[in-house]
Amino acid sequence: STMRERNTTDPLHSSTDVSEGKEKLRLKQEVGLISGVSLIAGTMIGSGIFMSPEWVLHHMGNPASSLLIWAACGLLAMFGALSYAELGTIIKESGGEYIYILRIFGSFPAFLFAYTSVILVRPAGLAAVCLSFAEYATAPFYPGCSSPQVAVKCAAAACILILTIINCLNVRLATSVMNIFTAAKLLALLVIVVGGLVLLAKGQTQSFQNGFQGTTAGIGTVGVAFYQGLWSYDGWNNLNYVTEELKKPEVTLPRALLIAIPLVTCLYLLVNVSYLAAMGPSELLSSGAVAVTWGDKVLGSWAWLISLSVALSTFGSSNGTFFSGGRVCYIAAREGHMPDILSMAHVRCLTPSPALLFTSAMSLIMIISGSFTSIVNFFSFIAWFFYGMTISGLLYLKIKKPELPRSYKVPIIIPIIVLMAAVYLVLAPIIDQPQIEILYIVLFIFSGVILYFPLVRFKCHPRFLQRVTLLLQLLLEVAPTTRAAN
Repeated sequence: STMRERNTTDPLHSSTDVSEGKEKLRLKQEVGLISGVSLIAGTMIGSGIFMSPEWVLHHMGNPASSLLIWAACGLLAMFGALSYAELGTIIKESGGEYIYILRIFGSFPAFLFAYTSVILVRPAGLAAVCLSFAEYATAPFYPGCSSPQVAVKCAAAACILILTIINCLNVRLATSVMNIFTAAKLLALLVIVVGGLVLLAKGQTQSFQNGFQGTTAGIGTVGVAFYQGLWSYDGWNNLNYVTEELKKPEVTLPRALLIAIPLVTCLYLLVNVSYLAAMGPSELLSSGAVAVTWGDKVLGSWAWLISLSVALSTFGSSNGTFFSGGRVCYIAAREGHMPDILSMAHVRCLTPSPALLFTSAMSLIMIISGSFTSIVNFFSFIAWFFYGMTISGLLYLKIKKPELPRSYKVPIIIPIIVLMAAVYLVLAPIIDQPQIEILYIVLFIFSGVILYFPLVRFKCHPRFLQRVTLLLQLLLEVAPTTRAAN
């Protein structure tokens, strides 16, 4: 059959998938500590810090409360990552939320996550970041006016195709690209931070006087502000998607998190301070591209460096999003929740190329009709719904199965805080500002029921799919894989 049957009697201990008498391919463990930090920080630092500050300020109403939101988002990301680190040392498989939901709650909720993530969420997130890249990459060719949408979307599509080639060729090449672009974007953020400190030293502190005046207090408004801030922190859980490709995951996973997330949080706070030092709140709110406006005011004739830096940053973030997003598709297929061809790897390159190609195709479709702000809010709603489910699974394991071996333990109060935050972020916008789009999202998630029972539960597969799978195997030069023996 095109979707493999899995033994689910013991969901926390899955058997190795090996054909009779045949050795299967396995993805290499090539992600070390530096690459792990780069994957987290490089994905987190993307378009968000260059585009979200004005939206956080818009929803909160003043500089001081917007800085509190940025700090709270960083703390929440840190707490979530520490909780995921314990999950990653209990369930040492790639796939992030998908594999944790599968092993703890079972097949049906895991399928709903995979269906939603693979078809919609991951491609939409990648499309949003690539559209941001395209906006900045095409801006120098259209001085004095906004870039045509055709040019922007063509540049975004080209970005996705280049990332597809890089990630399909070699894991080491993809991680090298991450390391290089992470270094470049850290340097760009340091330039903004230093520029802001110089302005503060010169006495430009007007933005911070009466900083809390006019704070917005609505629960829904604060929730949407959190969505915009947390978009910039998205990627804190990326290392859990590639656990099987980590060198010494029980050591590398917690260490990489403890280095990357505090680093990014400090940079984000300092960058926001720098933005506010260079321009007042009203000017920041009217800026279409905050970083570019900052560059024009502070760097003068060198302002083009900011546009270049943002383009490099968003490209590097796209690479990290693509790298981890393809793994969700690959792991879901390996567990029988997606077509079998998506669980295979290239016989020479040892990359999950069919899953990467599928993610690329879905992202290209998303680019055709993509709005940055709507994608962010929609992405965050679904993401925090499943983050909350995953964290509740950790609490279940801590209370009901404390005997399970784990090399790292997080204090129970931390996942409780994350779960409360997730519930708030999911319910607050619905209660305060209900929108029809949220209903559409919920309906899409549960539309997976229509596919789950015939295709996964009862395994009613059309026979022609097996022939298509064999044809694609020959065409793409791929073969089935097995789990890494962590």
